[in-house]
Amino acid sequence: MSSDTRACRGCAHHTDRRAFLRTVAAAGAGTALALHPWRRLCAAPDKERPLARLVFIRPPGKYWLGWPGTSYDVEGHQREFTARAVEAGKAVGVDVVPNLEPLYDDQAVAGFIERCKANRPEAVIVALLHMGTWGQVQNIANAVNPCLVFSPIGTSFTGHTLGISRQKGVNVVSSLDAADLRMPLKMVRTAFDLQRQRILRVVGDERSDSVLDTLGIAVRHLPRRMFHELFDQTPETDEVRALADEVTAGAKEIREPNRQDILNASRTYFTIKKLLADHNATATAIDCLGMVGGRLVPTPPCMAFSRLNDERITAACEADLMAAVSLLFVSHLFDKPGFMQDPVWESTHNRFVGAHCTSATRLDGYDKPRNPYILRHHSESDVGVSVQVLWRAGQRFTMVDFQTPNSLIVDRGTVVGNIDTPPAGGCRTSVLCDLDTLKDARDTQGFHQAMFYGDHLQDVLDYCQLYGIEARTSGAA
Repeated sequence: MSSDTRACRGCAHHTDRRAFLRTVAAAGAGTALALHPWRRLCAAPDKERPLARLVFIRPPGKYWLGWPGTSYDVEGHQREFTARAVEAGKAVGVDVVPNLEPLYDDQAVAGFIERCKANRPEAVIVALLHMGTWGQVQNIANAVNPCLVFSPIGTSFTGHTLGISRQKGVNVVSSLDAADLRMPLKMVRTAFDLQRQRILRVVGDERSDSVLDTLGIAVRHLPRRMFHELFDQTPETDEVRALADEVTAGAKEIREPNRQDILNASRTYFTIKKLLADHNATATAIDCLGMVGGRLVPTPPCMAFSRLNDERITAACEADLMAAVSLLFVSHLFDKPGFMQDPVWESTHNRFVGAHCTSATRLDGYDKPRNPYILRHHSESDVGVSVQVLWRAGQRFTMVDFQTPNSLIVDRGTVVGNIDTPPAGGCRTSVLCDLDTLKDARDTQGFHQAMFYGDHLQDVLDYCQLYGIEARTSGAA
């Protein structure tokens, strides 16, 4: 990872913001860490779907004493758990392939480990059918990762699961339903998909290619002029006018922008789509404030970013690469768009405000209705079109902020309401929140965190444990 990974979180005409961002970014910049040992079982790039190898561990013959007990229908439960695990994988795009025979002894376990190392599945699922097999489960978890362990209720005490459930490269599901493997399998799918993404970072004057090694995301750096030159060449087509009509019709209110502002914003959307297509990319981070400050474009890309994020196309402003990574991560793991925002402290009630001009509108999910939105000018320049999105009061949310490809901060809270501009200054979408991962909102760590609907803090922590990413809450800083 280049040393500018966390840089460019401001622009030339925002020197106060830029200086602050350099301060909070210093710990995150540097060379990316190499792939962790448990990531070396990753699939070849040409695979279309990740594969998870399912294996059962049990003693041979009929059981006598010991949990799950002699009345337990071992074969019946094995068939049921297999069907449910395969179904869970199918739901999230992972091929769950059962091993033909259970593993009955240490020799069979050793053979399974060697086959996994040779065939390189994206994950293994180890399901145990007797409490006495935890030592063999541990041997597999130590050797093959990511390792998902399914322990049906009645096959473990808390002492069995305490250590292994917190082990890097491992996720333990202890329940009665193998369908509960769905979220861990979605993590496997997400890791697989992230390795097949490319982010276009549009900033500066140079072109280069790199890879965020820990996550496997490709990054292409393009000169900033390529964007505004392409915008100048983008005509006002029927497609552009149709998008402008759609955005206008869907708005709860239009305050400052005129028809030409909305048409220019629509042209920006198609400019970005073409740039992504030209470079076979799935996400972008653009030095938008630099172009607006230099009067190189008539509108910032705020409306275009909102619409793209609604379509599961990650778009981050201010050329912030790690913000793009956070948004990309959220979109793949949770099937919802994130909101890249600036953190603000509200002192009267000790609350947090997330503010920016690029919020997506399909906050409940890509196939769900849009949140109400108002079309506004970009607050800092008073030109173009920004989307003021009204977040739902009482909604639980999570925040993710990758500091490096190998570390992130995660917090959660509840939406209290929305702040209008004016009377407030700052960005158009300003979400007032209570945080519950720390006592003092001033202690919130990170910048440009990706906020998104739902209480997913534990899911984020589980993903990080499974793939060796350092994770902490602001309250743990």
